[in-house]
This record gives sequence, structure tokens and C-alpha cells, in this order.
Amino acid sequence: MSRIPSLFLFILLLSSCRSKDGDFNVFSTDDDVKMGMQYSHLLAAEPDKFPILSRTDYSEAYRYLEQITGAVLKSDHLLHREEFAWEVNIIDDNSTLNAFCTPGGYIYVYTGLIRFLDSEDQLAGVLGHEIAHADLRHSTEQLTKNYGIRVVINVFTGGQSVIGDAAGSLLSLNFSRNDETEADMKSVEYLADSEYDPRGVARFFEKMAKSGETMGPLAFLSTHPNPENRVEEIYKKWKEIGAPRGKTYSDRYQELKNALP
Repeated sequence: MSRIPSLFLFILLLSSCRSKDGDFNVFSTDDDVKMGMQYSHLLAAEPDKFPILSRTDYSEAYRYLEQITGAVLKSDHLLHREEFAWEVNIIDDNSTLNAFCTPGGYIYVYTGLIRFLDSEDQLAGVLGHEIAHADLRHSTEQLTKNYGIRVVINVFTGGQSVIGDAAGSLLSLNFSRNDETEADMKSVEYLADSEYDPRGVARFFEKMAKSGETMGPLAFLSTHPNPENRVEEIYKKWKEIGAPRGKTYSDRYQELKNALP
């Protein structure tokens, strides 16, 4: 007799595991924040591999970057603006053209990417893309798929050890093509709510394609739609929503580069 209520509650749990965007996810938003915090601690514990710039010594660089990030985060299209941390970190590595955002909104930008780009709208476009991955909870959705029923049972029985295990698996995750496309489209929407050119992420892909560069561990040229197709879809989205051209702020972008080591 006791198994029937338990089974009912289990099914009820499954039916309630939906994110704000409607996708299946057994992790809560609090889990996203905890996981992101644990992952940030893992990165901080490896300064040789992830040399994060001091906020005290490079306060001007952080002020500038947080200003750009803040403009993106003001968008009404964000689902978890108040719930996630949205903490920006700069990794001092000029050879890596990359940026990523953990679950819960811990944002990491490599100095190599900042130096590679030409304008604020390009960086804002990349930040919008990475913020979208966190805001749409793509990482924990992928972990839900990877861990399968074990995660559901663990959550159902009140276990929390899986949070720590999952945090260590984040770097090896690969977003699906649909996730990447969704993040591209959200970047356009976020920037359309700001003064930046909503096509900033497309301008980034155009520059990447022209230079022949790949993007660190994301390796988007080999595992995801090529830049030409992505640019085409981004421009299509920009036209569909009727967004203005916006500003690039290429002149003052040099101030951010000058603030780096």
C-alpha cells in the first residue's frame, strides 16, 4: 500500500520538473546557483590553469566589463535575472578566445577574447550568448539528460551529493545545436533591449570565421553550425523583431583593453 503514494509522488515530481522555458530539468534554480558556486571554487583552486585577475588590482577593467554585462542583464527577456548571481570574472590568458557562464550566472571572460574583439557590441553579443545558456539553464538540462533517472531518484529521496558530482562535470558538457541556436537568438533579443547593435554576436562570428580561429574548448567550428549559417539566422532574427541597428562603441572599447595587464 505504501508504494502507491510513493509512486504517485514520484510521478508528480517528474511532471513538475519544468523550467520557466518549459524544458525538462530535475534541478531547481537553487541547485543551479549552488552548482555554479561550487564550480567557481574549483576554478579558483587552480590559479595556474585559470589565472583570474584581481578585482582590486584591475578594478577599472572589471568596472568596464560589468557595465557591458549590466546592459545585457537589463533585458526584459531574461527569466532569472533576480535569482542568479551574474558575477563577472576575467581570466588572464591572451592565447584563449573564449567566454563561458556556469549555471547560476558565474561569467568568465578570457583576456584573449577581449583583445581579439573590436567593439563593445561584439563583446556584449558574446556575453548575451553565454548569459542565455545560463538563463535558459542549458547546462543542468544537459546534466539531467546525462545523469538520467539517477538524478530524479536522488532529488526525490532528498540526496544532494549529485550537485557536487555534477559541478565537476560541467567543463566536459557539450551544448546541442538547438541550445547554441537558442542562445544566439536570445543574444539578439537581449541586445535589442539595450543601446547595443543586436547583431553583435553575428559580428563576432564573422570575425572568427574571417580569422579562421576556433573558440577554445567549445570548438564550435567542428561541433556546431558553421559561423556562416549562424550569422544568417542571427540577421534573420534581427529583422524579424524589427530591432534598430544600435551602437557598436568601437572607439571607447580600447579603454577596456588598456585596463588589462
